[in-house]
Amino acid sequence: MSGGGTRPGFPDIAVLEAQEERLTLRRFTHEDAWALGSVLVGLARERRAPVAIDIRRGGQQLFHCALAGSSADNDAWIDRKRRVVERYGESSLLVGSRFRAKGTTFEESSRLDADRYAAHGGSFPVRVEGAGVIGTITVSGLPQVEDHAMVVEALERLLAT
Repeated sequence: MSGGGTRPGFPDIAVLEAQEERLTLRRFTHEDAWALGSVLVGLARERRAPVAIDIRRGGQQLFHCALAGSSADNDAWIDRKRRVVERYGESSLLVGSRFRAKGTTFEESSRLDADRYAAHGGSFPVRVEGAGVIGTITVSGLPQVEDHAMVVEALERLLAT
């Protein structure tokens, strides 16, 4: 799963791009946000993961949960990762991977304030057919590749229902 200009242990850029294309939703309602958030909470509890979870559509927060072991720092990371998705329209892990593939880092080359933006894995676009990116799903509390993988797994489960 490594290569494509990314660090060892990171998915290839092509894998990340394919995830985003495959995980496009037909719709995204308040009920869908609740269902997705509930799947994420279930996954986190199964794994005893100390995470915070945030789901937004546009400027509205539709779901938020902070599990035992998470902290206000996780909420700050959620905001920073979410802003990357809102700005670039791609997952925060993909954005960071694109910079690494160019031999640099997001922090060095994006010209964005690192206190407000973090291209670390864990925030994923809510992409709806015919509408594009309409929101974000973000997890914070695990290593960044695991945060990202948890969101992907939850979206896969949602799409399977």
